[in-house]
Amino acid sequence: MEHSYRLVIACPDQVGIVAKVSAFVAEHGGSLLEANYHTDNVTKQFFMRNEISADSLSVSLEAFKDAFQPIADAHNMTWYMRDSKQPRRVALLASHASHCLADLLHRWRSGDLLCDVTCVISNHENLRSMVEWHDIPFHYVPMPKDAEAKAKGFAEIDALIQRYESDTIVLARYMQIIPPAMCERYPHQLINIHHSFLPSFIGADPYQKAFERGVKLIGATCHYVTDDLDEGPILEQDVARVGHKHDRDDMVRLGKDVEARVLAQGLRYHLEDRVIVDGNKTVIFD
Repeated sequence: MEHSYRLVIACPDQVGIVAKVSAFVAEHGGSLLEANYHTDNVTKQFFMRNEISADSLSVSLEAFKDAFQPIADAHNMTWYMRDSKQPRRVALLASHASHCLADLLHRWRSGDLLCDVTCVISNHENLRSMVEWHDIPFHYVPMPKDAEAKAKGFAEIDALIQRYESDTIVLARYMQIIPPAMCERYPHQLINIHHSFLPSFIGADPYQKAFERGVKLIGATCHYVTDDLDEGPILEQDVARVGHKHDRDDMVRLGKDVEARVLAQGLRYHLEDRVIVDGNKTVIFD
């Protein structure tokens, strides 16, 4: 993959923003590898993602950012610019189920997901051998039902995230509710896979609820975690068709494939800076 810088912008919609940003990039020798724009006609917000060839710029990344700041200030932009050669540092959390974790580790090892996996944290021991085969640190943090003990467990998890300097935390079927303090500490950094096509069947055991309802489609939702359970901004969704011949176990089996695929795609959007959060919605430049 070519070395690039990703310039991501959100601001109130105004005439001339694309021209001004494009002219600025050109004035500094920048060659655009990819350019995406979107205007929300309801909120009147404008969103932009430009991928610029790093080798084409006539100035350093820091000099480019310093020179761009006055334009950002003039147009009330929320923005950042990231170097594609500095991968995100991803901590993976899992419970007993292995399918999402195994899929992410395979994609990471094969180079399909460009990131640094810093560690795996689990409230069960059964995944240790698989994780350590990948030469990734594994940390067992039990989660008793007692509220005080659970709070200590999450404090330990938070300390591990900071120790490994992780900037992205993926809940790969981690079956614990993240406390509000952690949600606030890591806004748009906590990524979850929910085994339901949200907003249907929020909470526990959605496949049983889907079976009882007689649905014809089951699905999975990858979303950012907030302190509103299963209601954070959505990154990706997909479905599988089911019918009257499928029981709950069939739905679980089919659902696992969807879950793994949806989580990997949602994480990829995040790693490639293709997501802009707009309230409780997302703009995805795929």
